[in-house]
Amino acid sequence: MGHRPSPEPRPRRQAGGDEAGPLHAHAKQFNRARRELRRLKTYPGRVIRDIRRKIAGNEALTDAFKRPLWLAERVMTQQRRDPLPKVYSLHAPEVECIGKGKAAKPYEFGCKVTVTTTNRPAAGGHFVLHIDARHGNPYDGYTLKAAVEATEAWTGVTARRIYVDKGYRGHGLDRFKVWISGNKAPTNAIRRELRRRSAIEPVIGHMKNDGLLGRNFLKGKSGDRINAILCGAGHNFRLLLRWLRLLLSMIRAVLRAERHNLNAQPV
Repeated sequence: MGHRPSPEPRPRRQAGGDEAGPLHAHAKQFNRARRELRRLKTYPGRVIRDIRRKIAGNEALTDAFKRPLWLAERVMTQQRRDPLPKVYSLHAPEVECIGKGKAAKPYEFGCKVTVTTTNRPAAGGHFVLHIDARHGNPYDGYTLKAAVEATEAWTGVTARRIYVDKGYRGHGLDRFKVWISGNKAPTNAIRRELRRRSAIEPVIGHMKNDGLLGRNFLKGKSGDRINAILCGAGHNFRLLLRWLRLLLSMIRAVLRAERHNLNAQPV
């Protein structure tokens, strides 16, 4: 009989690690989870008190450390259902937690962005008519009126019909002008246009991946708005450049064919 070596023991996770509290809570070990969370809160508390002792009496340092210390104390004291805005990031305190309701990505951290496009694609593709960042995690239906007014102001064209997803229920606008996906359309034209509502999803995906809409490197709430507008403009410029490249290739093909015909004519 052959000898089967015993498996090596797996290293156990040390208590007090970065994920100790959530792991204990997931395993229904709530007392251990609370103990580890108290231990994690002890470290920044010591650092905060030590900084306060060392900057006491120095007005310049007190002013310089005022906001960082406030953020650190807010992180330590914030609870699950606090009415005040929570701090999810020290370098970007304006970041908000947005519930997506999806299994693969239940939450996203950032701010909401409203995007408006045409229902029918133009010759160059789906162009972005309006884009803006909305802070405060507002309900989607409450942002529709401002988005429509801004779109009409930017383009100078009044929208005849507006197509949105089910997240915009309760928008408060004319229900014969705003059509929500899943509604029964009275005419074939509205039914066709309503089926094209989902065409905005790849536009958002392209701006997130190609236009850096999913990752903002500008600071503050104004930086979020600037980044959103630049992403929309960049998307439109990419469509124009692609259309111009296609047009240039067609012109070259026509010129090449004419040159070939001239060379093929007998002298």
